[in-house]
Amino acid sequence: MAETEKNERGWGFIATVFNRAFGPRKRPLKQRQKTSNRTSVSLPSTQIIAKDRGDAVNSVNPPTKADRKPITPNPLALTLYSMPSYCIQQNQSARPSDAARSSTSSSNNSGLRKTAKNPDTANSRVPKRVPSYTSSEFNLVTGEARKSDASATLFRTSSGNKMLLGQLGNLKPAIRRNPPSTKGPQMVNNLDPEVVKCMGNEKYKQGRFEEALALYDRAISLDSNKASYHSNKSAALTGLGRLIEAAVECIEAVRIEPSYLRAHFRLATLYLRLGEPEKALHHYQHSGLEANSKELAKAEAIETHLNGCTKATELGDWISLLKESRSAISSGADSAPQITAMQVHALLKLHRHQEAHNMFQKGPNFDIDSCTRFFGRACGAYLLTIQAQVYMVTGRFEDALAYSKQAARLDSSQKVTAVLKSAQAMAMARSNGNQLFKASKFSEASAAYSEGLEHDAYNSILLCNRAACLSKLGLFEKAAEDCTVALNVLPLYSKARLRRAHCNAKLERWDASIQDYEALIRETPGDEEVGKALFEARIQLKKQHGEDTKDMEFGSNLKEFGSNLVIISSNEKFRHFVTAPGMTVVLFCNKTRHKHVFQLMEQVCKGFPSVNFLKVEIEDHPYLAKSEAVSSIPAFKIYKNGSKVKEIIGSNRELLESSVKLYSS
Repeated sequence: MAETEKNERGWGFIATVFNRAFGPRKRPLKQRQKTSNRTSVSLPSTQIIAKDRGDAVNSVNPPTKADRKPITPNPLALTLYSMPSYCIQQNQSARPSDAARSSTSSSNNSGLRKTAKNPDTANSRVPKRVPSYTSSEFNLVTGEARKSDASATLFRTSSGNKMLLGQLGNLKPAIRRNPPSTKGPQMVNNLDPEVVKCMGNEKYKQGRFEEALALYDRAISLDSNKASYHSNKSAALTGLGRLIEAAVECIEAVRIEPSYLRAHFRLATLYLRLGEPEKALHHYQHSGLEANSKELAKAEAIETHLNGCTKATELGDWISLLKESRSAISSGADSAPQITAMQVHALLKLHRHQEAHNMFQKGPNFDIDSCTRFFGRACGAYLLTIQAQVYMVTGRFEDALAYSKQAARLDSSQKVTAVLKSAQAMAMARSNGNQLFKASKFSEASAAYSEGLEHDAYNSILLCNRAACLSKLGLFEKAAEDCTVALNVLPLYSKARLRRAHCNAKLERWDASIQDYEALIRETPGDEEVGKALFEARIQLKKQHGEDTKDMEFGSNLKEFGSNLVIISSNEKFRHFVTAPGMTVVLFCNKTRHKHVFQLMEQVCKGFPSVNFLKVEIEDHPYLAKSEAVSSIPAFKIYKNGSKVKEIIGSNRELLESSVKLYSS
């Protein structure tokens, strides 16, 4: 009996509390909150307010209708209590309807509308209907929000935020000032997926894409059927440069919610960058854009250039292929691996191997397996064959063979098979030739390298190896010719340059030999062997001209060639620098009147050690000023790979530095 009375008194106390917190009496908002904050409940912790699924809020064993009057809950208090504390903290100064609008998902909007269906008639303010979209960057949702479960009469919760009556205590601690910590995985695991997504949004806004990605992944693991989670994950992956994965997530978002305009737009933009204009057009059209929009024009331009690439490839017009592929990239397909491969392909066919290698290194770095799954087997095979050919021209024959075999497994077409056969033949030729060379069988080694060159007559590695054999056989003229061909397609191949310098020295072509040695000493200033060879070549050149060599000492004037700042003393030296691979900056000035400009160039050249800086004093070399069309001094002229690319009149240091940085990148 005593226990029964105790329980009855307990239920009476609960009724009093709920009537105070949610009752129909009209009082100011602040006064109602203050009253609810003073209320505390202390009951056994085994009495649970929320179901484990979180579909509704019900008390355990509530009083019957005969015993108690119906309790009409206050929507404001329940909304605040049901919202995660992090979201409450973000919106604690807003009106009840503002707090509802701060949510970034259509599911939250749906839950809030269910709360508003049965507002407390005693309240003076009725929460407004929340629109089916938000201004968040991540969640542009159109159409009506998804309907919640029929049993969710008030709001949704989850096992992560269920509350025990015995732990209810005071409402005030629920509105925390600080967001939940994400340091511990258990904390994130126990949060509602919407809260996890909100946390990811904050990390994304801060540019912390890795952390945002981890939070979006967690939200997806809690609820994988929410399109906005996948779309947000796509945004984080895009920020990390993982565009193929980003596109896959957008595809999933569109599958889950076909009317999700933001996901369509994001997917279209990704397809555009990945070089899939037809798919980009399809999704742009489904994102509500006007037919004459800028994005549609970009997609149509890329499609036109890609058609030009296909036609050029069929005709073997490699210059047109290079032009069309570059235009496609500049039109917006800046991360398309297949278009970059087309550029590399064209450069290889034009025997511009150094440029092809540089383009391959700077291009999009995508995993081949990912590309194959996303673009198809034919595209994966094409990328592999281009990679194999780049490896062949740079001497990585074993790698080239492995990649061409992988391509053949994806595509057994004639073109792929031809690349595989070339890789096999050239790898075998290099291996056989090396073994024969080590055995001092130079004629047989030369023949072995020649067999490989039948598959690619411009392969620098095999040409240089054959030149080594010819040099050993005393055939210096032919050896120098092989080195010259190798350097024409791969200008930075220092081994071929050194070998040609030695051959020209044997042929007593001292001018040509000195030019190669000077180029090498600039690349490796501390190379004593090259320094000695250069010194010897200079002595021999002076002897050839009948000049005195008694005062010459090893190391004299070498500092000039170990530095990237050179004072031009002859037309030959000038031509050697401006036609050499790489970049050269030339100052045309007056010896006496422009000393301050020369000092400026000395300061700038220290920041660009790989760039050659030349000084031409026009009173000593008027013919150079005339041949280079110098109309005003002081003037800087920038040359790259033998071509004049820019002229700067005057002594503007900032302009000079920015220009050198631009063209040297």
